Amino acid sequence: MSNTQPINLQDAQSAFNAGGVLCYPTEAVYGLGCDPDNEAAVMQLLNLKQRDVTKGLILVADNYGQCLPYVDDAKIPMDKRADIFSSWPGPITWLLPAKVDTPKWLTGNHDTIAIRISAHPVVKALCQTFAKPLVSTSANITGAEPVMSIAQAKATFHDQIACYVMGELGGSANPSQIKHALSGALIRGNQ
Repeated sequence: MSNTQPINLQDAQSAFNAGGVLCYPTEAVYGLGCDPDNEAAVMQLLNLKQRDVTKGLILVADNYGQCLPYVDDAKIPMDKRADIFSSWPGPITWLLPAKVDTPKWLTGNHDTIAIRISAHPVVKALCQTFAKPLVSTSANITGAEPVMSIAQAKATFHDQIACYVMGELGGSANPSQIKHALSGALIRGNQ
């Protein structure tokens, strides 16, 4: 994957710090993201997508350590760790036990938190710059096809996005698989 376009990290940092919603390239589609600890930002993102808060959201990170404030790591059994950690960085999202104080605007009606450690250079750069994970959901209105370009994203969301982060998609044909860490059940995607 070439990364020929420079990403506008300073603009993204300013938007993130101000509680704005970002649109950025991921492995397969453009994503919408924001600061997971900023409830107003998350609610704005959910409003843009017309998504119900009870469904929960994915956090994408540069490394697992960034996710420890949200994950109850002690509840992940030793026999499940190899499957989880050997799949990262990569296009698998795991539903991990959430800490009891993880905000409900992230977990929805679940006792798990969805976590993906990305290999995408733009996602990694964003999470390194913010020193934390990013809420990550497909850039679309719920029920519509995800957008595949910045131009499509701008046509859909106009000036409701605080920063359109430049970069290229990662070339994956499908959004990440979602698996339940404790049961191994496939929630979304193909085996």
